[in-house]
Amino acid sequence: MRVLVTGGAGFIGSAVVRALIARGVERVGVLDALTYAANPRTLAALEGRDDYRFFRADIRDRAAVEAAFAALKPQAVLHLAAETHVDRSIDGPGIFVETNLGGTQVLLDVAEQYRRTLPDAEAADLRLVHVSTDEVFGSLEPHETPFSEVSLYQPRSPYAASKAGADHLARAWHETYGLPVIVTNCSNNYGPYQHPEKLIPMMTLRGLAGDPLPIYGDGLQVRDWLHVEDHAEALLTVLERGQVGQTYLVGARAERTNLQIVAAICGALDQMSPATAPHARRVSHVPDRPGHDRRYAIDPSRVETQLGWRPTWTLEDGLAATVRWYAEHGDWWQPMLAAGALARRGQGR
Repeated sequence: MRVLVTGGAGFIGSAVVRALIARGVERVGVLDALTYAANPRTLAALEGRDDYRFFRADIRDRAAVEAAFAALKPQAVLHLAAETHVDRSIDGPGIFVETNLGGTQVLLDVAEQYRRTLPDAEAADLRLVHVSTDEVFGSLEPHETPFSEVSLYQPRSPYAASKAGADHLARAWHETYGLPVIVTNCSNNYGPYQHPEKLIPMMTLRGLAGDPLPIYGDGLQVRDWLHVEDHAEALLTVLERGQVGQTYLVGARAERTNLQIVAAICGALDQMSPATAPHARRVSHVPDRPGHDRRYAIDPSRVETQLGWRPTWTLEDGLAATVRWYAEHGDWWQPMLAAGALARRGQGR
C-alpha cells in the first residue's frame, strides 16, 4: 500500500508514519509545511529510504497537493494537517480557518479529482481518513456521559470550530461526491515528539529547568489521555477495517484533571532528580483562558467492539516513559525552545 499522510511531520502524524513504516507498507508520503509545530528532526531517521518520500507543501496549496498525489499515487490518505494549538486560535483565528477549513477543502477536492482518474477497482479501494478531535463536541459536565459518535457538535473555541467545519466538509464530500471518507475524533494525545507548548511536555521541560509550573485556573479541567502510539494504531485499524462513511471515536478511558497530570509529572521528575525534589512546590495557578472547556471524555466502544482496537499503554506507564523521553532527548526540543516555544503560557488542550 502507498499512503499519503498530511501533517506527517507533526506530533500525531509522525507517530502514524512510524507505525506505517513498521508495518512494511510499500511507500509512505508525508506532506507537511514544516511550520513552528513541526520539527524536521522528528522524521530525520527516514530520510533516504526507498519506502519514504517527503513533500514540503502547504495543505492550502492546490498545485502542491496535486503534485504529491501525482508523484505518490496513494491508495490511502490520512489527513492530519491542521493548526491545533487552542491558545494560538484565540490569539489569531484566521490561520485556523484558512488551514483547517480551506486546506481540508483543497485536499478533498484533489482526492476526489484523483479518484476519478483511477480504474474502477482502485477507486473502490481508495480510503481517506479525516482525523479530528473531541473538542468539536464542546464541554461535558461531571455527571454527563462521555462523547459518542452521535454527540452533538458544540465547539467553543476557534480551533474547535475550525475542526468541526472540516469534519462537516469531509462528510459532505462523501455524501455528495462519493469520496470514500472515514472520520475519527480522538481525545487528548501525549507521548514523544509533542510540541513543547502542550501541557505534558511544557510541564516536563519547565520542571527539568527548575522553572514555575503554571496551571490554568483551578486545574480541575478533565481530559481523557491517549498515548500517541495507541492513537496511531487506532488510525491504521480504522484505515484497514473501518467502514466508509462511518465515524469512530478514539479514547483511552483515562480521565484525569490537569492537577493530577501535573502531580504525576512531578512524581516522575522527583524520581529522576531527587536533589531538586519535590517538584510540586513549583506549581502555581494563573488566570484561566477564555472559554476553557471543563471536561472531555470519549466512549470508544465502537472502535473497540467493531474493529477490535484497544490501547496498550496505561496512563501511569505512558506518562513516566514520556517524561523520561524528554529528559533524554534535549537535542530534539532544545532548538524549539530557542525559537521561543515556551514563551507562550499555553497548556495544550
